[in-house]
Amino acid sequence: MTDVLRYTAFTTDPAGGNPAGIVLHADSLSDEQMLAIAAEVGYSETAFVLREGRTPPHLGLRFFSALDEVAFCGHATIATAVALAERGEGGTVVFETPAGEVEVTTAEVVGVLRASLTSVPTRTRPVPGAALGEALEALRLSGADLAEDLPPLLSYAGNEHLVLALASRQRLAELDYDFARLKDLMTEQGWTTVQLVWREDERTFHSRNPFPVGGVVEDPATGSAAAALGGYLLALELVTEPRTIRVVQGVDMGRPSELLVDVRPDDLRVTVSGAAVELPTAQR
Repeated sequence: MTDVLRYTAFTTDPAGGNPAGIVLHADSLSDEQMLAIAAEVGYSETAFVLREGRTPPHLGLRFFSALDEVAFCGHATIATAVALAERGEGGTVVFETPAGEVEVTTAEVVGVLRASLTSVPTRTRPVPGAALGEALEALRLSGADLAEDLPPLLSYAGNEHLVLALASRQRLAELDYDFARLKDLMTEQGWTTVQLVWREDERTFHSRNPFPVGGVVEDPATGSAAAALGGYLLALELVTEPRTIRVVQGVDMGRPSELLVDVRPDDLRVTVSGAAVELPTAQR
């Protein structure tokens, strides 16, 4: 029987954050078995650690949703790093993922074990007009709902995300979308999530991430999307000096999460950090 840990990332409260399954020894599992385990766990992603043929600090890491393999998953990476550190494998780990190498460092900060991942180099591109129009219709949004000073972009940080900045916090709270229609569009375009954000100030963003391609309506914390947001801000030249961006997510779902995003104007890589905590049996 495969031992599956269950953690929630980007929180210190088991009632918050984004849950992830973790299998710390997965070399004997086939792709089909990993997918079946992820489906049984039922979270947006489950992470599988691979050790054979690798020398620490290098470890393989794969991610499966209930429906398919995902190239990269930030919250499951953070959760895995914390789970490893709690079992004596802390410090710096280099995860070899389908999206490339991702370096993660764990350290205790004010009594809380936190993990920080450094993304692959981010990149952005314009959103094809037809795809943007279809996305807005599926999300039941109009052009008037978008922030005038933050244009839509596709941003990549291991996965590609459509980033849409909204004009008001209220409109973000009112998220309601056509699940099947958005899933079909995202599958066609190869988008992992649609990231809806509202900028409270230059250092604080509120975020919601529809994830129909993963079989769930919404993620309460999305590390890869937070990294993509950092790349988005770099592409718009909104970061002129090293800065930490606080991303608040999951509030409207009742699972508050906090993601810290460190960006530098001279580096296309982005660092995302947060805590993680193992879920008690009653909350699994």
